Amino acid sequence: MGSLVPYLDLNLLPDHCITPKIEPKLEPLDEEPHFSTPNPNSSAYSNHDTGHYPESGSDVIQEISPISEIAANGNDVYSEYYRISQLFQSAFARKLQQYSDFSVVDPNSDLTVVDPNSLAIVPQPAETNVSRAVAKYKKHSRSAEMIRVATLGVEDARYYRDVVRRTRMLYDSLRILSVVEEERRGENTKRVRGDLRAASLMRSRGLWLNRDKRIIGAIPGIYVGDVFFFRIELCVVGLHGQLQAGIDYVTASQSSNGEPIATSIVVSGGYEDDEDAGDVIIYTGHGGQDKQFARQCIHQKLEGGNLALERSRYYGIEVRVIRGFKYERSITSKIYVYDGLYRIIDCWFDVGKSGFGVYKYKLVRMPDQPEMGSVLLKFAENLRTKPLAARPTGYLSLDISKGRETFPVFLFNDIDSDQEPMLFEYLVKPVFPSSAFQHMGNSIGCECVSGCSNDCFCAQRNGGEFPYDRNGILLRGKSLILECGSFCRCPPSCQNRVTQKGLKHRLEVFRSRETGWGVRSLDLIHAGSFICEYSGVALAREQVALFTMNGDSLVYPSRFPERWMEWGDLSQVFPEFVRPAYPSIPPLDFAMDVSTMRNVACYFSHSSSPNVMVQLVLYDHLNILYPHLMLFALENITPLRELSLDYGVACDWEGKLSICN
Repeated sequence: MGSLVPYLDLNLLPDHCITPKIEPKLEPLDEEPHFSTPNPNSSAYSNHDTGHYPESGSDVIQEISPISEIAANGNDVYSEYYRISQLFQSAFARKLQQYSDFSVVDPNSDLTVVDPNSLAIVPQPAETNVSRAVAKYKKHSRSAEMIRVATLGVEDARYYRDVVRRTRMLYDSLRILSVVEEERRGENTKRVRGDLRAASLMRSRGLWLNRDKRIIGAIPGIYVGDVFFFRIELCVVGLHGQLQAGIDYVTASQSSNGEPIATSIVVSGGYEDDEDAGDVIIYTGHGGQDKQFARQCIHQKLEGGNLALERSRYYGIEVRVIRGFKYERSITSKIYVYDGLYRIIDCWFDVGKSGFGVYKYKLVRMPDQPEMGSVLLKFAENLRTKPLAARPTGYLSLDISKGRETFPVFLFNDIDSDQEPMLFEYLVKPVFPSSAFQHMGNSIGCECVSGCSNDCFCAQRNGGEFPYDRNGILLRGKSLILECGSFCRCPPSCQNRVTQKGLKHRLEVFRSRETGWGVRSLDLIHAGSFICEYSGVALAREQVALFTMNGDSLVYPSRFPERWMEWGDLSQVFPEFVRPAYPSIPPLDFAMDVSTMRNVACYFSHSSSPNVMVQLVLYDHLNILYPHLMLFALENITPLRELSLDYGVACDWEGKLSICN
């Protein structure tokens, strides 16, 4: 980010002297909410180091205002992030201790940092005699050392992907819990953005990725097409290091050759002279824009990020491109998509539409990369509304569920003549033995006629809180979740009835040369969201013995690894975190027969690093020996990306259960 140009306070000038405010190239979709200015004398400010702030490049750090000036500027994302960094360290931890299933004792034990050699998260020795809930804010500066990661082997690629996945999972868990805690505090309290709050805590613990090196080119573990809902998350994973500026670069003072080098840009169409044709981008440099009217008001200068882009063109250094745009199906109404690597092939100074000089850069996408995520999002939108127009051939059925699901389930095969999924009866919900429903007459439910509250009977059965937020996102994985059921008086809109309402996303069963039959979503699935249920005919132990004698394959729920432990695991942040253990269930002793009746979930591929997990849920009966197998997203899943489960035991040849292939 280039140098910030000082500006006058417009409120102190007469009308004929008003001068536009000059901003660096900012992300136009980052609409900053208005926050109340905190009281510096409040308890939230005590016991904190107010002298350390996150840096945004060494040239910007020197111009950061004192904390009092920062706090006063409540409309700026930078100032809000710095304010949260100070307020968050002890307040959030104390609030989290209200949860019944974990506590915070000595947070500095087993501190985690990023290993400079492997990017892996490794434990470090703890400080002693520390009683505060969270470690004092520590500054983890970005390194100026630039490297390019060579082609990774299969195992290395899987390892780094898992590191990124777990980091993003931790970020989402902290963000969701932060938002829930803010809601519990009430409407009259000062609100803090959950995305900034989670990022601040992770940064203070050294959990941001790729801080030890400035990676040129692709980031290990981040795929083309990955979607992010919050701008700060780009910083957490190291994809783009600026909180708000559109150009990320290594400054001249940090660069080994004394020249700035650009590493990534965010393209959002915020500058009137930008042109985005997908594979070719005409990108306008930063500086000189009137933010209020989104137009140029003075000439740009060849300095900061502008000079870095020109030097990257001169040396032939590729840059990462992230596109930000509005998206109605997002929890934030906007998303950021990583679209791969581009080379800057030209740079020139031109007169822009507003009559002021601007620097322009022509970027061309490098060949042999996966298709851009932004293109796939638009294609998926067409498939949702007009599938036959978007893909005239290949569809075997536009709904294999035959109207039994809340959304149609497409069946697509443009590879061969296999039509296997059409040969089975579609089973929306599993069939349990009659013994599972015995003694239902004695069941007790909540009496919440107008809607459940946190102190109702069903909340207490789940350990004192509801397992989902108001958007139906799973807060933390548990060994078992008890939803409100037919024995409860609460309405169908109750937030504790998430999984019993049927399919939540438009899914497509498709034929693949690599994995046989698989499933992909036509919707963007948020991490922690319910997807669908795994359905079949539940068989008791005696029945299982007969089926195995005949050589039939079955799905054993007990073999699904306990991936639910990963979702909401805060042990990296709070070493004394206790995983939810109530309610608990004995080992599952039944099998699911999907040989004649099955649903879309039976075609999910197997993966040792899955993007979907199994969460056990009860709602229509209370027999803990026969829970429902509900599938939730472990990460943000982009449209047309294959859904995968960890089955525990899979076919060695196909990577799937043989019964489902």
